[in-house]
Amino acid sequence: MKSLVWLGTLLKDVRSFSAELRREIGYQLYKIQEGLEPSDWKAMPSIGAGVREIRIHTKNEYRVIYVAKFEEAVCVLHAFVKKTRSTARHDLEMITERLHGLMRKRSQP
Repeated sequence: MKSLVWLGTLLKDVRSFSAELRREIGYQLYKIQEGLEPSDWKAMPSIGAGVREIRIHTKNEYRVIYVAKFEEAVCVLHAFVKKTRSTARHDLEMITERLHGLMRKRSQP
């Protein structure tokens, strides 16, 4: 099973979600750690190779963005409430910034 890496303040952010939503996020991430697909997901190739979003449908729409292409870990880049059809610019910038930081860190000796 792959380890789970939360980037930035993401773990703290997710802890502010409802208990029901945290359970669902945890279950979906567990499936990914086990090498399975989440229940509802979509690739995000415009952000980067291997970047995917988990789509969680409750009263609101939630997204959890992650990268699972690394052998040792699933890296969670961002989680947020999706309020419009398209992902907000702020959220896309946050995902891109965290992905670039992760890739820089991985390339260092």
